[in-house]
Amino acid sequence: MTLTAGAGQDVVAELRRRATEIRRRDLQMVVDAGNGHIGGDLSATDILATLYFGVLRVNPERPDDPERDRFILSKGHCAGALYTTLALRGFIPVDELHTFMAPLSRLNGHPDRNKVPGVETNTGPLGHGLPVGVGAAIGGQIDGATWRTFVLTGDGELQEGSNWEAAMTAGHRGLDHLTVIVDRNRFQQGDATESTVRLDPLAERWRAFGFAVTEVDGHDHAALLDVLSAAPLEPGKPTCVIAHTVKGKGVSFMENRAEWHHKVPSRDQLASALKELGDE
Repeated sequence: MTLTAGAGQDVVAELRRRATEIRRRDLQMVVDAGNGHIGGDLSATDILATLYFGVLRVNPERPDDPERDRFILSKGHCAGALYTTLALRGFIPVDELHTFMAPLSRLNGHPDRNKVPGVETNTGPLGHGLPVGVGAAIGGQIDGATWRTFVLTGDGELQEGSNWEAAMTAGHRGLDHLTVIVDRNRFQQGDATESTVRLDPLAERWRAFGFAVTEVDGHDHAALLDVLSAAPLEPGKPTCVIAHTVKGKGVSFMENRAEWHHKVPSRDQLASALKELGDE
């Protein structure tokens, strides 16, 4: 069952518990597979937990329900966090997580809508998710639908120009059932985003494209729940939520370290990470 905003400390505690479980299972899965993008997985985990256990109107028993909210993981290389979240939400068996990136597994390194229930579109090449999300939101607008579209992007991904073409269209069409969430962990593969291609002032850039913008601590479940449940922030405008996060959040030796974009923990490092994260 999806939780509701404003429901109190019990709701926030449940979201926190879910996020811890996602982190623990994701870490184990990446180590077992010997591959993955754990740094970005961990920065996005609290956002995913809040969406799937607190905000999205989705039904694992009817993944193609026409009235469902649409969620698109534009930063598709962080599929590990998405698969773990989908499993805990009931879309796929939890036991299937151990097949991540194995030969013939449907849990590929990037999500595939033709194989995995709950995946709205194939993502992996960066800059594709938001254009698809804008197309979905336009379809909903034409139909007068009440369902919403949420797109999670990486901040390094915003260097792809296709995002800004899509944003320009979203602002022009007043797609107020569209919410873009930026996982603003300030790192991408190899270096900090601001050392690669500067994004700041990021909020002002989104406002210039016609979005209503807010900024939030991307690891504060209560704040995320309030903001994401309240969208649209302004009638007639798409919403952008800039979620300030920490790459590798929850594991001290991974936090704010660019090398953990694609590095895989050793078994000893996994044990240390799980100890830091504590109980599920």
